[in-house]
Amino acid sequence: MSEEIKIPQTPERTHKQSESSDSEHDPQFVPVISLPEVNVPTNEEDEIEFLKLRAKLYRFDSKNDPPEWKERGTGELKILRHKEKSSFRIVMRRDKTLKVCANHFITPYMELKISPMNEKAFIYTVFADFADEQSKTECLAVKFATLENAGLFKQKFEEAKKILTSDCDLYNGKVDEEIKKELEQIIDDDNDESEDETREISEKLSQIEVENNKENKLNNKKEQEKKA
Repeated sequence: MSEEIKIPQTPERTHKQSESSDSEHDPQFVPVISLPEVNVPTNEEDEIEFLKLRAKLYRFDSKNDPPEWKERGTGELKILRHKEKSSFRIVMRRDKTLKVCANHFITPYMELKISPMNEKAFIYTVFADFADEQSKTECLAVKFATLENAGLFKQKFEEAKKILTSDCDLYNGKVDEEIKKELEQIIDDDNDESEDETREISEKLSQIEVENNKENKLNNKKEQEKKA
């Protein structure tokens, strides 16, 4: 006859024992490496927020067949003014990812046109947008949730253009005057240097000529003495 093998059973935990052991177990996890907080620069530290509104941005893809408007992102659109240069740029980041979908300067020559499809949207062309970290000419459309926000964007955009023509050296003529003065100074310096060089050369030639005359007179005197 085969012997019957008995497997010992573990004692069952009572409900009270389970609760007490769970309540007493309090693990503490200490981080292996403590990471300090890092401030990530946004490249907006030297700028003042001139306007911030929620908007949806589109770009016109002319290479597509047929050409069409493509959504570029939804998020906070900001007009920023540089503290010292008084230049303005539009920066827009997508929600959640915060990826830049618009990054370009405003110029006095840009024009906002109301979209024929939506009176809360504007269309404009920018010759250098850096959203993809490379300068690209883009035709953009920006749409707002309300007419009030659309009107506020239009107002601030036009206000920025006026400030550019009066306060920004790139557009108020001061840079042209400074460049003109620098060129005139360079020309004057070149003329002064040329005059100095000409004077120096003339003096050297005169000195050589005097020395040659002295040498010729001395040679003539020696020849006359030999003949005598």
